[in-house]
This record gives sequence, C-alpha cells and structure tokens, in this order.
Amino acid sequence: MDFLQAIGFEPTQTSTLALVSRILIAAILGGIIGFEREVHHRAAGFRTHILVAGAACLFTLLGYELFDLMQEQQGIARADMIRVIEAVTAGVAFLGAGTIFVSKGSVRGLTTGAGMWLAGAVGVACGLGHYILAGVAALIAVVALALLAPVSDVVTHETDHKEKKGD
Repeated sequence: MDFLQAIGFEPTQTSTLALVSRILIAAILGGIIGFEREVHHRAAGFRTHILVAGAACLFTLLGYELFDLMQEQQGIARADMIRVIEAVTAGVAFLGAGTIFVSKGSVRGLTTGAGMWLAGAVGVACGLGHYILAGVAALIAVVALALLAPVSDVVTHETDHKEKKGD
C-alpha cells in the first residue's frame, strides 16, 4: 500500500478489490449480452457491450469516489447521483442511435441499440453494487435476444407473408 500511496493512489471508502470486482462483473455481464449480437453479426457485438457496461460502471464508481473525496475535503458534500445515470444514459443513447438505420421503410439496428442501452444500465447497477439486479437484467437480455428471436422471426415472417397476399 505504501507504493500505491507514493504514486498518488488514495484509498477510498470502498476497497480496491470491491471496485475492481464491480467493473469486472459489469464487463462479464455486458459481454454475455453482446455475445448474442456477435454471433448474429450485428453492428455492436461482444466487445462493444463489454465497453459500454464497463464504462457505465466506471462512471458510476467515479461519481461515488468524487462524492467521497468532496465530503472528506470539505466536510460536507452535495451530489446528485442521478446526474451520473443521466450522463451514462445520454452517452449510450448516442452510441445506440449510431446503430439504427432506416432504409425503404425498414428499421434495422434497433434491438442492438436497445441491447447497448441495457448494457449501460447493467454497468450502472454493478457500479452501485446491485449484482443481482444486473444479473437478472443480463439474463432477461439474453433470453430476449437469443431465445425469443425465433418467435419474433415467425411473427415477422407471417406478417410479411399476409401483406404480400393482400390479407
């Protein structure tokens, strides 16, 4: 610990192991969500979802750390952690919007954008230490993306077929 303090690392209220664990869990869960997108060769896959979840977690952790630092230095701290979540949401929305394409009345990339948005939320949940919520959200994402895709394809195919017949 002396070496870390010598290079400017200040210990925080939360242990370093807990902070690192939160980022790793966020990255793993983001990767699980992104894996399905990768398998189907979508615009944002495995690596993108890992980065989104990890970044969201890191921003959340940094928000907490800044709050703790302000409280230690000034004795009082006022912070609105909702702003951290808003910033993460805005950043992920920007990335997600870049995956959505409209061409000839067809929308593509919407599910990928939604997956990235969920990966961001999973990262925030991990940053806050809510691993169960993050894990359940990631599980729901995998079920929706992988297991419900055939159902969606059947419904879409039947609708397309009816429209072509004039039904």
